[in-house]
Amino acid sequence: MKIPIWQVDAFAGRVFGGNPAAVCLLESWLDDGLLQSIAAENNLSETAFLVGGSGRYRIRWFTPRREVDLCGHATLASGSVVFDQLEPGRLNVVFDSKSGPLTVVREGELLALDFPARPAEPIDPPPELMAGLGGRPREVLAASDYLAVYGSEEEVRGLCPDLETLEELDRRGVIVTAPGHDVDFVSRFFAPAFGIPEDPVTGSAHCTLIPYWSKRLGKKSLHALQVSDRVGELYCEDRGERVKIAGRVALYLEGNVFVE
Repeated sequence: MKIPIWQVDAFAGRVFGGNPAAVCLLESWLDDGLLQSIAAENNLSETAFLVGGSGRYRIRWFTPRREVDLCGHATLASGSVVFDQLEPGRLNVVFDSKSGPLTVVREGELLALDFPARPAEPIDPPPELMAGLGGRPREVLAASDYLAVYGSEEEVRGLCPDLETLEELDRRGVIVTAPGHDVDFVSRFFAPAFGIPEDPVTGSAHCTLIPYWSKRLGKKSLHALQVSDRVGELYCEDRGERVKIAGRVALYLEGNVFVE
């Protein structure tokens, strides 16, 4: 069996930046174990699998360890594959997912995601979170992920968390964030339980970050950086129950996966 595959660096205008995602086009769904094996072999934070055509596809995302219900950067990458490889000239595509229909639209040199908002609520942080982060946040909230808010960009950049401790937490991962120097906010994201020690750029984390910073800063349009080693740039908008997350992409490779 030969499966077409593309690797795209999402939320970056050049290769070797942003977050690399694999995109595989299937004629029909394969066994879940095989999909997981392909994702593990790719060893990227996410591999997206697509089934469909004519501007509408079903999409599933797998980390090296498990399937997830929402992924931003691999959806952005999938949109670029549709626009540039599968259906040249198309300007919008809908991906049907476990989190509902997700739209990607071309806006000039940017691709824009329409995703559900996931606002966080203040909580009393579990001791494991505070021990694992290695730095004391100003406040802690939670939605699908924990959200730890710090006072400065330098604090976020300087964190060296204990990933073994964070792996024991009861949520998908931990977002850390602070005001940015040249942007509205910066962030990092850790999800060791999902096989992702630190994710380079996390679109889905911005489903929680955007409502938080929109309310705190009193503005709907936001400019963000995820300050991992690879760095990702995101252009965001708070739309109430939905959020817009836009960025650039760069194609790194294309080829085929061969499986029996």
